[in-house]
Amino acid sequence: MRSNRSASTSSRPTGGWLRRLTLGVTLSLLASLAVVVTGGATASAAFNPAAFDFWVDSPAMGPIKTRVLRAADGNTNRVVYVLDGMRAREDLSGWEIETNVPEVLASWNINVVMPVGGQSSWYADWNAPSEFFGIPAGTGSANTGSGATDALSGGPGKSYRYEWETFLTNQLRWALRDRLGFNPYRNGVFGLSTGGSAALTVAAYHPDQFSFAGSFSGYLNNSAPGMREAIRLGMIDAGGYNVDSMAPPWGPQWLHMDPFVFAPNLIGNNTRVYIAAASGRPTASDGPNFGTVNGMALEALALVNTRAFQVRMATLGATNVTYSFPAFGIHAWNTWQDEAYRMIPDLSANIG
Repeated sequence: MRSNRSASTSSRPTGGWLRRLTLGVTLSLLASLAVVVTGGATASAAFNPAAFDFWVDSPAMGPIKTRVLRAADGNTNRVVYVLDGMRAREDLSGWEIETNVPEVLASWNINVVMPVGGQSSWYADWNAPSEFFGIPAGTGSANTGSGATDALSGGPGKSYRYEWETFLTNQLRWALRDRLGFNPYRNGVFGLSTGGSAALTVAAYHPDQFSFAGSFSGYLNNSAPGMREAIRLGMIDAGGYNVDSMAPPWGPQWLHMDPFVFAPNLIGNNTRVYIAAASGRPTASDGPNFGTVNGMALEALALVNTRAFQVRMATLGATNVTYSFPAFGIHAWNTWQDEAYRMIPDLSANIG
C-alpha cells in the first residue's frame, strides 16, 4: 500500500503507547539482531560489466571504490547514490550483487553511484576507529564467521576512523563532477536498513546535494528505548564493530544520526522523501528457514521504527513524504528490490 498522507495527531510523538510498543518489540528482537542484521539469502556476485570502478581518495579512509553505471541516454544531470546495508562487502555493492535495480535505474536515464564497503558504518563520520576496551585492532582472528570473535581483528573502520558522510558529500561528490561531469546538485539517495537511515541523514544535512531521499526498512528512531543496545548487538555480529566508537551515547554525533531527531530538517529543506517498511510477513519466495525467521523479526523492528517516524513527521505537518507499507515482505533483498521499483517514478521526478 502506498500513501502520501500523514495522519494528524494531537498527542506527542513520543507518547506512552509508542514508547511501550517500541520497547516491547525492541527487547523481543535483541536475540535476532545478534544473529543477523540485514537478512536475506546470500547470492553469488552478479558483476555488471556495464558498470565501472571509480576510485576516490578519502583523507581518513584511503582509496575508496565506487561502482558507477551510466544513464542509458548518456546525460550527466540525473544522479542517484545507492547505499548498502550493515553487511556491505568490499568487492561490490549489495544492490549489484542481489538485484537488477541499478540496471532499471539506468534505463530510467539516471546515473547510478554505488559506494562499495563500509560494513557496519551507517555511512557516518565515526568518533574513533572501532576498538573494544582500549585494545587496538589487529590482535584477534578475522573472518571466523562470528562477529564476536572478530571484534579485535583489523579491517575497515578498525585500523582507521570511518568518515563516510564526509566522503559521500565531499570527496566523492566533487570527484564525480570533476572527472565524469556529474551534476553535484539535486541528486537522489536511497538505501536499505542502516543505509536507509543514512540516506535520510545525508539528505537532512546536505540539502543542496540531495533533493530526494529514500529509506527501505530503515531504523528511523534510533534513540527509542532499547534501540542502542539492539544496534550494539547487530554491529558486533556484522564484523565485530563497537557502537561506542561510532558515536558516544546520546551525544551530538548520535543525535545527528537519528531521523526521528532531525525530521524537521527534511521538512524545512523540502526534501522529497520516500519511506517504506513491510509487515514482516513472508512472501511466497521466502523459504521456510532460519533466515526468513530472522528477516521477519528485523522487518517488524524496522516497521515499528518507521511508524514512529511517520507519527513524528505528521506531528510536524510534513507534506513532502510518501509512505509504502506492503502487506507482505521481510528484511530481505526481494523486499527491497520490489520497493525500489515502486519508488523509481517518484525519484525520477524529483532529481536533476
